[in-house]
Amino acid sequence: MNNETDKKENPNQDQNQGDKQNPSALVQKIQQLGSSNVAQAPDSNIHVLTIIGQVEGHVQLPPQNKTTKYEHLLPQLIAVEQNPKIEGLIILLNTVGGDVEAGLALAEMISSISKPTVSIVLGGGHSIGVPIAVAADHSYIAPTATMTIHPVRLNGLVIGVPQTFEYLDKMQDRVINYVTSHSNIEEEKFKDLMFAKGNLTRDIGTNVVGTEAVEYGLIDGIGGVKEAMEKVNEMIGDNNIGNQVIQ
Repeated sequence: MNNETDKKENPNQDQNQGDKQNPSALVQKIQQLGSSNVAQAPDSNIHVLTIIGQVEGHVQLPPQNKTTKYEHLLPQLIAVEQNPKIEGLIILLNTVGGDVEAGLALAEMISSISKPTVSIVLGGGHSIGVPIAVAADHSYIAPTATMTIHPVRLNGLVIGVPQTFEYLDKMQDRVINYVTSHSNIEEEKFKDLMFAKGNLTRDIGTNVVGTEAVEYGLIDGIGGVKEAMEKVNEMIGDNNIGNQVIQ
């Protein structure tokens, strides 16, 4: 009874309580996004998916690591496929790599989406980031961006038996077959880059810069956001024309 009387006397009570909660929501936005507000295009027909830091797989990484959790991206990709308002997908990549199976799962899902997809490598698309980058229908790389191609590594307990090598070799073949089947690079050339010696100071492999990635046929072209937006809109237009029924 007293609460109802208080509300009648002070109708702005609920609003004041909401205002008190706003500062905490504002702090949360700044902590998560680095900004109090993020510009959003209303009713945009293009979804942007970001893959940054390290691709986290079945094992949780330390809290100081910047990670992309693959279990967060899988539902997003399903939602993109199901949502009729979304007509295209842009994937922004700036990743050091990560879990092989998680990266291949993301790559397989991106390549199996029926809607036009375009990827952009910004900064770096290293290691397992390479299959994710080539999974899109069309791929771009910034002129200063790099892609590190190296053999698959194993972490944790390694048993010194032939079966360990066979398992590693099969996992490596999965990556090689996927990349070569979704890009224009030759298998032998990709293996040469993967097993090259002397290019990386602490590892075997090759660090490929933007223009070189295009020359090798790994990435389709040099470009950034502008080129990716133009390409995905062009593909959406072609897709809509192809879906029209001719009477």
